[in-house]
Amino acid sequence: MKTAIIVPARFASTRYPGKPLVPLKGARGTSKPLIRRSWEAAMAVPGIERVIVATDDDRIADAARGFGADVAMTSEACRNGTERCAAVLPLLSGIELVVNLQGDAPLTPPGFVAALVTSMARDDTIGVATPALRVTPIVHARLLADQKVERVGGTTVAIGVRGDALYFSKAVIPHIPPARADDPALPRFLHIGVYAYRTAMLETYAALPPGPLEELEGLEQLRFLEHGLPVRVVEVPAPGYDLWELNNPEDVLAVEAALAQGGLD
Repeated sequence: MKTAIIVPARFASTRYPGKPLVPLKGARGTSKPLIRRSWEAAMAVPGIERVIVATDDDRIADAARGFGADVAMTSEACRNGTERCAAVLPLLSGIELVVNLQGDAPLTPPGFVAALVTSMARDDTIGVATPALRVTPIVHARLLADQKVERVGGTTVAIGVRGDALYFSKAVIPHIPPARADDPALPRFLHIGVYAYRTAMLETYAALPPGPLEELEGLEQLRFLEHGLPVRVVEVPAPGYDLWELNNPEDVLAVEAALAQGGLD
């Protein structure tokens, strides 16, 4: 299937303004801005027709063009990455799938994107798919610790028996009784912020209004669920290093540690 990856990025992040341009050191000490690391993660996915950085900010656009990225300027009215991806659709003639690899997810393994594309190629009833990682009791405890101090450490997802998402939350779901917390087989899933959409589904999303749950949680994917549109969740294997998005300034050290752990420079 002809697939394009869009890397949406905005400067005016509420929790971390300017984070796409924040420098991150890799395994050998090389410093690169976050947007470049996210673009490089997208470029590493095999079989992709185009990779485009989509932004509304000239500073991000100039930086992206400086390292050779294809850039699309989008409206400041885009409320999230999915809307920004939809805004790029006029440039994507012949593309069947659009992948949203968010600009704050430089640790995304290429195999995660490939898993989404494969799942959608095998089942044409899937309109949108996203990956999730079964978390260990140790990671689960870390998420709960973050929640206790009112810090968002990641997004979790509850999954139905057909493989579709029941709910996404910045709270840690589902509730795990303390007596069972050490059971590694429990359905505890960390949502990975990557999405693959059929172009028609992306157009549908952009035409729908945000719902109250999307606005409360600040999670764009909840718009699908609130309007009764299924989101397929594809379980992916652990990559061998911690997956950590850059959401807050204090995440920089964690992301750099994961880059070192994964040998990513």
